[in-house]
Amino acid sequence: MFGHIVSLFARFAIDVDNALDTLVANGGIAAGLDRGNVAVEPPRDASHGDISTNAAMVLAKPAGMNPRALAELLSVELAKIDGVTSVEIAGPGFINMRLGASAWLAELSEIASAGADYGRSQLGTGKTVNVEYVSANPTGPMHMGHCRGAVVGDALASLLEFAGHSVIREYYVNDAGGQVDVLARSAHLRYREALGEDVGEIPEGLYPGEYLIPVGQQLAATHRNAFVGAPEGEWLALFRETAVAAMMEMIKTDLALLGIHHDRFASEAIVQKEKKPEAAEAFLRARGLVYDGQMEAPKGEVDPDWEPVTLPLFRSTQFGDDQDRPIKKSDGSWTYFGADMAYHFQKAEGIDRLINIWGADHAGTVKRIKAAVAALTEGKIDFDVKLVQMVRLLRAGEPVKMSKRSGNFVTLADVVGEVGKDVVRFTMLTRKADAQMDFDFAKVVEASKDNPVFYVQYAHARICSTLRKAENEEGFKPSPDHIALLGDEEIALIREAANFPRIVEAAAKAGEPHRIAFFLGDLAAAFHAYWNLGNDRPDKRFILAQSPELSAARLFLADNLGQIFRNGLRLMGVEAATQM
Repeated sequence: MFGHIVSLFARFAIDVDNALDTLVANGGIAAGLDRGNVAVEPPRDASHGDISTNAAMVLAKPAGMNPRALAELLSVELAKIDGVTSVEIAGPGFINMRLGASAWLAELSEIASAGADYGRSQLGTGKTVNVEYVSANPTGPMHMGHCRGAVVGDALASLLEFAGHSVIREYYVNDAGGQVDVLARSAHLRYREALGEDVGEIPEGLYPGEYLIPVGQQLAATHRNAFVGAPEGEWLALFRETAVAAMMEMIKTDLALLGIHHDRFASEAIVQKEKKPEAAEAFLRARGLVYDGQMEAPKGEVDPDWEPVTLPLFRSTQFGDDQDRPIKKSDGSWTYFGADMAYHFQKAEGIDRLINIWGADHAGTVKRIKAAVAALTEGKIDFDVKLVQMVRLLRAGEPVKMSKRSGNFVTLADVVGEVGKDVVRFTMLTRKADAQMDFDFAKVVEASKDNPVFYVQYAHARICSTLRKAENEEGFKPSPDHIALLGDEEIALIREAANFPRIVEAAAKAGEPHRIAFFLGDLAAAFHAYWNLGNDRPDKRFILAQSPELSAARLFLADNLGQIFRNGLRLMGVEAATQM
C-alpha cells in the first residue's frame, strides 16, 4: 500500500515538473535542463502562500533567461493545477501558490487512507544502510554517557527505514584491546573474592564496580580454585571471554530497557582472528596507499627517548587528512586505527551507505576513518559520522551524584527506572545531536508546556480523551462525510499536519531525527491553540451536541491528527500516551 502514497508536497513537485515539461514542449525553455535543485516546499513566511517553488530561480541561468521572465511563463501553467487558487511571483523569481480548502481536505483524506504509513516514502529506493551506534566498550553496564548516542542511532535507523531504506543496526564490540584485558584481571580479582579471599580495596587501574561480583561468582562456581595462583597467561583469555560475554548480556538488557535491539554484533577479536586487517593492508598496498615510512617527530618538546621507527603508513593525506597514519605499532600489533579500518572494510561489503554514531570525544578520528573508508571502497560508499555531544545530568539544577554500584557513573537502567523509557528517548531527541544537552530529572517529568515531552504527549492524550467522550457521552464518531464543513482554523491544523512527509524526508536526508521531535512540538502547539480557542468560543469545540455533522468532521480531523502524532512518536521509539 505505502508504495503508492504521494503526499501533498510530493504531488505538487510532480505538478511543477509537469508544468516544466509543458514549457519544454511549447518551446518556452530548452529541454534537458537539470532539475535536481528544484524545490517545492512551504514558503518561509506563511503569509506568502501555501506552496513555494524556486524552479524559475535555479533554471533561469542554464535556460539563458531572466528569472522573473521564466517565473511568468511557469506561473501560467501552475495556475491550471487543481486546488491552486492563486499564483504570485515574489522577489527575483520565487513562485508562491495559494491552495483552496479542497486541496487540504483531500490531504486529510490521504492521511486517513494511509494511516500508519502516512509519511512513509521510497526516498531510499531500497538501498542498504548500515547504522552503527552505541558500540560501548564491553567493560560494564550502560551509563548515561552512552544513552544519547543510543537513542539518536536507533531513531535514525527507524527514520531511514520509514524513508525506504533497508537498514542494518550494528554494534561493534571492542573485545580485543587492552581494556578487556583489564576487565579480565578485574574479574579474576572478583573470582578470588568469591572463593573467600579478602581482596580489600580494588586496586587502581582495575574496574571497581560491583557489577563484576556475579561474574566472579560464576567463574568460581565453574573453575573452583584452579586459577587462584595460576600465571596470568593460563587464565587471561578464558576470563576475558567469560567477562566480555557477561558484559554484553548486561548491555543488551540495558539497551532493551530503551527499546533498542541491534541486528548485528561485530567482534573486533573476530575481525583480527579472520585477518581482516591483513586483507585491508594488502588491498591498500596494491593501490599504493600503504607504504613503509617514518612518522614525523611529535610537535612541541621532543621526548629525549623518541627515535624514528619505520611503520606501515596509510596515505590518508591523499583523502584530506593532515598526516599519514600508522596502521601497525612498532611491536607489529595493529593500531586502533588499523583495526578500525579493517572493521569498516568488512562492514562495507554489500552496503550502499555507512553511518557511524560517535561521541563527540571521537571528533579527532573522524577525518582519518573517512579517509580510510574512501580508500577501501574506492569512493563508492557514502559514509557519514554523526557526532553526539555529552549530556549533563541534573536534579533541580544540581549535578547528579555518581552510582556506587557502577563505580563512577550513573547507569542507564537507573535513569529509565526513575523517569521511564519514553521520557528518556523523547528528551534525547529534543536538541540537535551535536549540541550539548542538560537532562534535569525534575524538568523532564514536569507537566508544563515548557516540557516538550509532556506537551506532545498531552496533545495526543487530549485527542484520545475527546474521541472517548464523543462516543461514550454523545454517541458521535469520526466521519469524513462532512469535512467540507471544516473552517479556516481547522484547515490551518491540516496544513501543519501535512508537513509530516516532507519533514520525514528532510530528516532522513540530513540524518537528523531530532527534526521529528521539533515537528511534533509545532503540531502540538497548533493543536493546543485550537483547543484553547474552544474555551473562548464554544462553537469551536470538537463536540457540539447541536451539530452532529460538524462534530463528526472535527472528530475525523482530531483522529487523524492523532495518527500523525503516533507516526512521529513511533519513529522516535516512543509510545503515544492515551491518557495523562
